[in-house]
Amino acid sequence: MQQNEPIVHVSSEVGQLKRVMIHSPDAGLGKVVPSKAQDWLFEDIIHLEMMRSNEYDFFIKILLYFLDETKIKGKIAEIDDPANKRNFYKPHEPTYFQSDKVVEPQFLLSEILANDDVKLRLVSAIAAVERCSFAKQDALMRLDNKQLAKTLISGAMPTREMIFPPVPNFIFTRDIGIAINDHILLNRPAKVVRLRESLMMKYIFHYHPIFAAYTDKILEMQEDDHHFFMHDDDKDLHQVTLEGGDVMMVSPNHLLIGHSERTSYRAINQAIRTLFEKDIVQKVTVVQIPKRRDFMHIDTIFTQVKRDVWVVFGLLSKHNQIQHQHYYPDDNLIWREKGIKKPKLVQFQKGRESQPLSFDFLEDLLDDISQNDLQAKSPTRFIYSGDGEFPFELREQWTDSCNVLALKDGVVIGYDRNTKTAEAFKKQGFQVVEAETLLDQFEANQLQPAQVENTLILLPSGELSRARGGSHCMSMPLLRGTI
Repeated sequence: MQQNEPIVHVSSEVGQLKRVMIHSPDAGLGKVVPSKAQDWLFEDIIHLEMMRSNEYDFFIKILLYFLDETKIKGKIAEIDDPANKRNFYKPHEPTYFQSDKVVEPQFLLSEILANDDVKLRLVSAIAAVERCSFAKQDALMRLDNKQLAKTLISGAMPTREMIFPPVPNFIFTRDIGIAINDHILLNRPAKVVRLRESLMMKYIFHYHPIFAAYTDKILEMQEDDHHFFMHDDDKDLHQVTLEGGDVMMVSPNHLLIGHSERTSYRAINQAIRTLFEKDIVQKVTVVQIPKRRDFMHIDTIFTQVKRDVWVVFGLLSKHNQIQHQHYYPDDNLIWREKGIKKPKLVQFQKGRESQPLSFDFLEDLLDDISQNDLQAKSPTRFIYSGDGEFPFELREQWTDSCNVLALKDGVVIGYDRNTKTAEAFKKQGFQVVEAETLLDQFEANQLQPAQVENTLILLPSGELSRARGGSHCMSMPLLRGTI
């Protein structure tokens, strides 16, 4: 860590990534059963070892090379030797990589559990939420801290007895918390299955020493006063839910919030009031998208690649109006029947809340961000899911073609199965490289991370894509450089 460098500060989507929180797929994910998959927000059951060894581990290695190179340079052959049983990637093992730049919540959780008071509070809270017997709560308290952290996440005791349901969505760390400049917004998940992970993350941010300077900068969503008196039929109208996939910090003074199936308008109103009152941002743009499982969050619709480049799902954009009349012969009829309509885009500015601005199309908003907020020196360009070709744009949006993580301006991580989208990147002048190939070049000293520019890095994704979240979902940036 550089001297005087903050722990938390994010003011854009594409500034150089310097610190990020990720959670490697844990044993609980491998225990999702077909009858509960959709209740636990999965479309299918996955092959855990294939997801970890053949896919997610490449994500960790790429992140370490770009953020904390000394942890991995020249060591990949040893790290991946089968004799070492992937212990490099496991937070409870002595040989875990333990980076302060690629941060694992399970490791942080094990450290705060060393405080007996915190341990008692957290175990009691989780035992209450999960309706544990006193005997099981007592058994949890007797576990050592590393094993306890592992159990609280995976749901399995050292004996392999399952005492909690798994929290398979914990790999999508962005949904639980977002850095907005030097503040941390603790989100409020819409689904009960994510309650335990949000509770653990809340304790990490409030009690871990690395976040000690930020305890007065933690923002939490709260239910309206007296919500518990509301009739059950009215509760949906008053829900306060907000997830990180619907929040993007696009410039130092501008935040985007999606109104989706997971983020309620009451949470958005509360967030806007808080952010303006605390003078954290000057503009908040609300992006309302159809409340459908295939869209879920705004980062399944678009993410930023570069100061002047965005990857976008064309069906919800101006692009659709121009390009796709041939297979949507009656737009109004088709959109009404299928519940598909262009996003509603409304921008609120501090001091002028009663006079919001609106944008006609998603591209108009993104162009305004690039040109006016980020002062791009060239025209804004858009890369479309599936290269804008039916039906590939639909297929590849489903497998997160629009959900990429920027390691720095113009260098992003995506999924290898989205081949048409990769071709669209190439047409816009980007290099496209497999993660394994890039790592081989780094290890052979043929290329340095600092030399990589205008590149889409492809992760193997046969299993990861079935979890319905891309690299943007699987990352909680804590620190980015300015852009």
